Amino acid sequence: MDGEARAPAYTERPSRLAGAVVWRKAPVASAAGPVLPDGCMDLLWSEGRLLVAGPDTRAHGPGGPPAHWAGVRFFPGTAPALLGVPAHVLRDRRVDLAELWPAAVVRRLRGRIGAAADPAAALEEVALECAAGAGPPDPLPGRVVAALAAGRPVAAVADALGLGARQLHRRSLTAFGYGPKTLARVLRLQRALALARDGVPFAQTAARAGFADQAHLARDVRALAGTTLGELLGGRR
Repeated sequence: MDGEARAPAYTERPSRLAGAVVWRKAPVASAAGPVLPDGCMDLLWSEGRLLVAGPDTRAHGPGGPPAHWAGVRFFPGTAPALLGVPAHVLRDRRVDLAELWPAAVVRRLRGRIGAAADPAAALEEVALECAAGAGPPDPLPGRVVAALAAGRPVAAVADALGLGARQLHRRSLTAFGYGPKTLARVLRLQRALALARDGVPFAQTAARAGFADQAHLARDVRALAGTTLGELLGGRR
């Protein structure tokens, strides 16, 4: 490196949009690691393209040649109201924004973001404008996420919200792209990853994240991430 600090390939910061994250990713020569399920949806910009990443139920391999990426990652359950499309329509998909919005609107946005000195900041402005035009946010998704992230059973969450099981499932499909049980698994995986990355032993990670045991943790990591926890901690994002 000849004494020069190398900029990180991936950076992120909190957005001015509540709960969202603005991120940037530079091209890397080595193969990029999988994008793991996290309950979120993203508005993406890469090499002149505007895309929406739907909610994932499994690891997503980026594929393609190395490229610059910028994105706004929305808090779980908030993107559908801003983008005007139910989350389940985009589950496990990456879709050109022109498939969801009028082509003329998307062309103007592509020109605006492409001309910006900082495409990630320009994307954030688009997200803020969407939020301003969407009206007051629905509090239900945030309440569901908070309860499930705290490890509460799905039935107890439905009761606390005054909803039947079918109502909660239907509203979860719209907000998150899948039912509350899948969302609970995804959030539990993220809890486990955070603990393991902090150096918590795997057996303790399993117990603290809400798994029955370490074998249960291993099965869920394999099902949702397509690999092992040890491999995920080996440097692949």
